[in-house]
Amino acid sequence: MHTFGYRANALLTLGVTILALMCAMASFSDNFNLPSPSAHVQVLNVNWFQKQRNGNDEVSLTLNISADLQSAFTWNTKQVFVFLAAEYETTQNALNQISLWDAIIPSKEHAKFSIHTTNKYRLTDQGSNLRGKEFNLTLHWHVMPKTGKMFADNIIMTGYRLPGDYR
Repeated sequence: MHTFGYRANALLTLGVTILALMCAMASFSDNFNLPSPSAHVQVLNVNWFQKQRNGNDEVSLTLNISADLQSAFTWNTKQVFVFLAAEYETTQNALNQISLWDAIIPSKEHAKFSIHTTNKYRLTDQGSNLRGKEFNLTLHWHVMPKTGKMFADNIIMTGYRLPGDYR
């Protein structure tokens, strides 16, 4: 006859195996979700554009950010981290990325939003490379699942330009 310990071990092993199988199936099912989010960002105003004492350019922008990330949510999504980055090229670096705004979206109900804000983080360049510079605004999002691998994607919006003179 089997002892109590042997039976408990067998039951616990069965439970953990079933749980692992369910987690693997949940993670696999997210591969069939093809999100189609949309976003639009308007630069309403350049509040100030100045050269700091150390010679770096610094910009403050007023932004209108609207996005619909509801399609990124599935039953396995815990939350979505979203951020807006300014991206531009300089002679020193092929790609410069500066985060301007971020948020955590806890549920599908909050995934469709429109925000009127100034940049949360300063748009600062190491040097005086921003005058008259063309840049892209890219909305990045990272889907954090309850189980499985994290998924990231972005939408690039082009056609923005900073003023040629300091304000």
